[in-house]
Amino acid sequence: MAEFGFNEHHQNEVINYMRFARSKRVLRLKTIDSCFEELKDSRLVDETFTVDEVREMLDGLQVVVRGEVEMELINTAHTNVLLLRQLFSQAEKFYLRLQSDISELENRELLEQVAEFEKTDFKTTDKINQETSKPKLAPLNEGGVSELLNKEIARLQEENDKLKARLRTLESQAMSALDEKTKAERALKDLQKVQGEQQLAAQSKEISSLEDTVAALREDYERSLSAKAVSQKDLQENLIASKHELLRVQEQLALAEKELEKKFQQTAAYRNMKEILTKKNEQIKEIRKRLQRYEPNE
Repeated sequence: MAEFGFNEHHQNEVINYMRFARSKRVLRLKTIDSCFEELKDSRLVDETFTVDEVREMLDGLQVVVRGEVEMELINTAHTNVLLLRQLFSQAEKFYLRLQSDISELENRELLEQVAEFEKTDFKTTDKINQETSKPKLAPLNEGGVSELLNKEIARLQEENDKLKARLRTLESQAMSALDEKTKAERALKDLQKVQGEQQLAAQSKEISSLEDTVAALREDYERSLSAKAVSQKDLQENLIASKHELLRVQEQLALAEKELEKKFQQTAAYRNMKEILTKKNEQIKEIRKRLQRYEPNE
């Protein structure tokens, strides 16, 4: 398979995979053949069959064969995924980025070359001993790939050196920032100490002023309390005198009202008014009696 660009090791790996695929294919074909044989042995016992019976047998055979083929295709796809996973994992160890061209999988010319290889060269490699250990990607010695790896390693080394230099610069900046932080904390503590002393002096002065203010207010309150006591005593005496005067005036008013009522009762107008009121009261009593006749008993 020189036309594929494989060296001897890679060619052996390809042959191993093709052997694996061929064994799986042969096994699946035997399974399909057994499906047909089972149908022949179990159903083809009569000499004649109706159209419905033939259709039923073919439908059942179609379901079985379809299931076997579908299972084989799914298993092949999953097997290819596992193979690609191994290749990609081994390539990552050498910092390689593998890429695949899906369109090449349907290249008829390449597919025919693979089929031709399987017919001719495949049989000549049966004498090659299969490796018993887990397949791994062998070290690459080709010039182009080695040069690519060397360039990648050199690039990574250069990038590593740059990162180390950057790290040293950042460490230096961090140490400078730490020193500045220490100095700033020290200056802040000194400033807080000075401000604390100044604030303490101001607070002491303010406390003294407040004490003087409280003393003055207390003195004013005591003077006001004394004056209030004297004023309250005068007010109580005036209130008692006013009550006595009020009682005396009320007594005089009562006597005057009695005198006026006595004089008014002795007048002709009072007597006439009293007679009118008496008549009116009698009329009201009569009207109430009449009304009670028409009201329902409760």
